[in-house]
Amino acid sequence: MKLANKIALVTGAAQGIGKGIAEVFAAEGANVILNDIAAPGKMEPLAQSIRKQGRRVLSVQADASNREQVEAMFERSWKELGPVDILVNNAGIETIVPFLEMTDKQWVDVTNINLKSGWLCSQVFCRRVVAEKRQGAIVNLGSIQSGKVLPGRTHYAPSKLAIEALTRNMSAEVTPLGIRVNCIHPGLIETPMTDWVMKSPEILPQVLAQISMGRAGQPNEVASVAAFLASDEARYVTGQSIFVDGGWVGK
Repeated sequence: MKLANKIALVTGAAQGIGKGIAEVFAAEGANVILNDIAAPGKMEPLAQSIRKQGRRVLSVQADASNREQVEAMFERSWKELGPVDILVNNAGIETIVPFLEMTDKQWVDVTNINLKSGWLCSQVFCRRVVAEKRQGAIVNLGSIQSGKVLPGRTHYAPSKLAIEALTRNMSAEVTPLGIRVNCIHPGLIETPMTDWVMKSPEILPQVLAQISMGRAGQPNEVASVAAFLASDEARYVTGQSIFVDGGWVGK
């Protein structure tokens, strides 16, 4: 198993890609901290499933863009499960708003959750890892929209492209200290966030026609790449961004 005896913290783990990553990480041997702003009860079925695999699991409700809550989350994780080896910055939201109609709040909400949370969680994590002279790995979740223009996302797309720059710059500073940092840009993945696309007889065929594989991806297909990047198999990989999009950007 790629992640045997590792401890991984996954933000935005209640559903979608975050849930898929938590499931695959557990299958690969990791003990998992599930984080989401949603109530812990929403994560309980996933937590029970992970426990049945013989893994330890902790559910923590916290806003990943709030420093006080993030500090408390890592403190609790260290005390109850042990030192965290892997951080997956998956928390994110998407709204579709025409550029000329966008409000300050819509801009701030998206950039705080999508970008600030990754920077903040990474800083808190890295400070602890470096202080303890441990090694670690960070996997950031970007988006196909870092390389593909879609209308109504003049707040969402910049926040996701910025994650790629954040990944490279963080890697340059913390890789010499023992922490690798990489990024995944998912394409159309079948999750609650993309449900409106998957159920649209007008929009879905148009999107699938642009994807070389002709289908949407599944959360576990993103998760398997995340597991590789978090594992020792990727020990010489850092500062990279990988598109997991079925060939959408390249077509």
